[in-house]
Amino acid sequence: MTLPPTRWELAGEDNRGYGRHFADVVARGVDVDGEARLADALVPRGARVLDVGSGMGRVAAALQARGHDVVATEPDAALREQSRATYPDLEVLPHEALALDPHEVGAFDLVVLVGNVMIYLGEGTERQVLGRVRELLAPSGRVLVGFHLTAVMSGSRTYPAEEFVQDATSAGLRVVHRFGSYELHEPDEAYAVWVLERARRD
Repeated sequence: MTLPPTRWELAGEDNRGYGRHFADVVARGVDVDGEARLADALVPRGARVLDVGSGMGRVAAALQARGHDVVATEPDAALREQSRATYPDLEVLPHEALALDPHEVGAFDLVVLVGNVMIYLGEGTERQVLGRVRELLAPSGRVLVGFHLTAVMSGSRTYPAEEFVQDATSAGLRVVHRFGSYELHEPDEAYAVWVLERARRD
């Protein structure tokens, strides 16, 4: 299957600051586990978790350290290399979301798409990606999504909340919760954190 280039790919070198930034904050001992703490609260001990667009590995590694069975996937070779150097015990697959085959990787109790993954997808692939995520869920599985609602970084898109909900619904998912942060602040117009699950069938 030929996939369209992601917005992250098209931005190229403009996005190298992401890895450098998180390498610096991790080295300084700054707390970078906010997403992982919420993800951990959404599943039982020893859950199977998929981190799509795992970047330099901080969320996946934190979940692995909490005892979960984590599959991380990151198509950016430079970020995979950084992840291996920072978290050598974390295995990272080189797949994009649409290249993940449910028959090969299995089903997950939680799929994580944080760190603005949704606003860096290939143009017009949002519903496809959400549909693939649904296919990867265990029957009672959930999805944790977080992204800026406006294009605040190089190459990213503006993705209004209403459009995201429409796309999720079309992909067979439903919104369980929406927050303004991973600390569960009220929704706002800058950043959205969503918990999704499979839509109930009539």
